[in-house]
Amino acid sequence: MAAALVGVFAVSLTSTMALAQSASAPTAIDPDSALAATLRRMQGEPLRLESAVRRALANATDVREARAILRAAAGALQRERGAFDPEWFADLTATRTETPSSSPFSRPDVIQDKNTTTSTGARIRLPFGTEVEAAIDARKLDTNSEFAAIDPQYRADGRLEVRQPILKGYGPGTSSEKTAAERSLEAARAGYRGAQLSTQSAVETTYWGLYAAERDFAVQQLIAERAEALLAQARLRAGAGLVGPNEVANARVFLAEQRLAALDQEERLDAISDQLVTLLGVRPTTSTRFRAVDTPPSDFPVDNIDSLLVRTFRSNSSLLVAEHNLKAIEARERGAKWNALPELDFIGTLGGTGLSGDTREVIFGGDTLRVGAQGAYGEALGQALRRDFPNWSVGVELTFPIPLRGGRGERNRVRAEVERARQRVEAVRRQLEERVRAVHRELVHSRERLLVAEEGVDASFEQVRIGLIEYDNGRTTAFELVRLGADLAGAQKRLSEALVRAATAAADLRYLTAQPSEADGEETTPD
Repeated sequence: MAAALVGVFAVSLTSTMALAQSASAPTAIDPDSALAATLRRMQGEPLRLESAVRRALANATDVREARAILRAAAGALQRERGAFDPEWFADLTATRTETPSSSPFSRPDVIQDKNTTTSTGARIRLPFGTEVEAAIDARKLDTNSEFAAIDPQYRADGRLEVRQPILKGYGPGTSSEKTAAERSLEAARAGYRGAQLSTQSAVETTYWGLYAAERDFAVQQLIAERAEALLAQARLRAGAGLVGPNEVANARVFLAEQRLAALDQEERLDAISDQLVTLLGVRPTTSTRFRAVDTPPSDFPVDNIDSLLVRTFRSNSSLLVAEHNLKAIEARERGAKWNALPELDFIGTLGGTGLSGDTREVIFGGDTLRVGAQGAYGEALGQALRRDFPNWSVGVELTFPIPLRGGRGERNRVRAEVERARQRVEAVRRQLEERVRAVHRELVHSRERLLVAEEGVDASFEQVRIGLIEYDNGRTTAFELVRLGADLAGAQKRLSEALVRAATAAADLRYLTAQPSEADGEETTPD
């Protein structure tokens, strides 16, 4: 419609030039040819909307930043889960000591002891705060003491130790950070998807803005060309004495204004193309600007407002991010409630001891003594594992900070953060409802707005057509043609704005309801 109307205006102004040269009737030409020819002459690298969206999803900084945030959240969750992974430990210590004898029952005068101590086992911390450790402690003692009945001596101690927090550190007090990290990961996923949808919406909006700017620029170029024809005709008529110099001056003013307006439109076109370059991350290779190839749809089916709001509150990325962040802070609040209490732990151990080695006779006074602990290290280890010599212990351990300011302060801080996050969720919901209702109204009125804009272009063109006839017959002035030409340009711009406004509202609604567009390619997710 817009192309046809502008083409007809071109036909009328072309006929005006013909009238300036002869009195013959205007010659009719294809009304679409004028704008089509102008668009063909326009410089620019053709770009389809689907290609623009695909490039933007691959190169947009917002999408890449959201992808990095998602990977960071996954790493944070992996770190927090690692706190509950089982771990194996082992250590080896060798010591040698020389002790001078100070007792008649110690021989020789300098006692030399060599100890080799090893410890190995595994420990794990459970999400409820329970700490379990199973270990074997082994010791080998070499000595030159004449009263040592076993040399070398092997000793093994097996133990199973359990520590269970009862107050501070119980349950959420230990696992709250892992739970919060899980919720933060979900928020990061929603944020990543939101960045993709936001980028798609921004690309569509900019793309249709480029479409409108191209046609506005083409219209302005046509008007400037016809202004030159009007000036030429005014000069011919003034030379023939049919009009005064004021008509020529008016035509010159009209031409100057249209040339300036054409420069402004070209700058606007280049600026919108640069906005696309920023989103896509690549510049056109064959020209200085991009050109829109696709045409915006003129019909936008819209669901009722209630179903749109339900879909928005269920799927909108911004709302999901706020809700998951709230859940993360609530998890920390549950942990802070427990950790504000004193520390009271139950501790229990269960173990066994083993002893073996190379026995030897010990002469004490007139007696010869020997102990029955013959065997290698494996014998001592077996005794410890079989609990031939069992041991156990139970107890509680209490730590009571006075006056519990640290834990209570953290609990109060997190409670305030929870309230802040709740208000943030509510604010996002209210803003989303306001935006959805506004976009819904826009789309409901879009068809009527387009029809009214088209009618305005038709009426404006008819004014110009009649004005040109009256001008040729000396019944109006060039000043009036200036006004009519400006009215036609304004009507064409309003039609372009109506098309772009409807397409932009549809893109915004898809973003708000988290619905992919037809130009949306396959969703990409970070590794």
